[in-house]
Amino acid sequence: MSEQVKIPRATAKRLPIYYRYLTILDDAGTNRISSAELANATKFDAATIRRDFSYFGALGKRGYGYDVKALLDFFSEVLDQSSLVNVALIGVGHLGQALLNFNFHQSSNMRIAAAFDIDENRGKILSGVPIYDMKELSEQIKAQRINIAILAVPQEVAQDITDELVATGIKGILNFTPLRVSVPKGVRVQNVDLTNELQTLVYFIQNYANITTGNK
Repeated sequence: MSEQVKIPRATAKRLPIYYRYLTILDDAGTNRISSAELANATKFDAATIRRDFSYFGALGKRGYGYDVKALLDFFSEVLDQSSLVNVALIGVGHLGQALLNFNFHQSSNMRIAAAFDIDENRGKILSGVPIYDMKELSEQIKAQRINIAILAVPQEVAQDITDELVATGIKGILNFTPLRVSVPKGVRVQNVDLTNELQTLVYFIQNYANITTGNK
């Protein structure tokens, strides 16, 4: 996009979901869709979808809806789907190996290009990804121009490794550890706490069993 659009965090988190569903529609040969139909598929209400889209100007036409191909192309540009994003995985334990096996890069423009570990996994290639010794972290991240890392290490070393990642020039960290790591201004951290998500789900099931909430 020629001009950066500042949008709310909640809207930004929904954009990849819109893009994924629009890709499915385009593959199925669907040419046009309404906000109500999008709402039914994504489980976000139509008003939320229209408000999200309004941050980017007039993306649809009243009485017509949205052109699927045009909308898909637009969000592809917004999400920079044409550029391959290399990601570093720090920690190749059970969770790290699961992330490697997931191979999320097959359905997006992202891929795990390098992984790092201190255990017996180093020196191996798992799911097509080379596993380096942690001593090679700075060298490999700079050489491969990686600026995003996935943190899947024990909690007690999470902050020290975060500091090392920041020193190498990493700008974004997807943190799978329970520790809320500290980073300087200009570095973004996205926390993924599976235990917390499950506990929240259990809470809502036990306390709001008769209420349908849909997606956040």
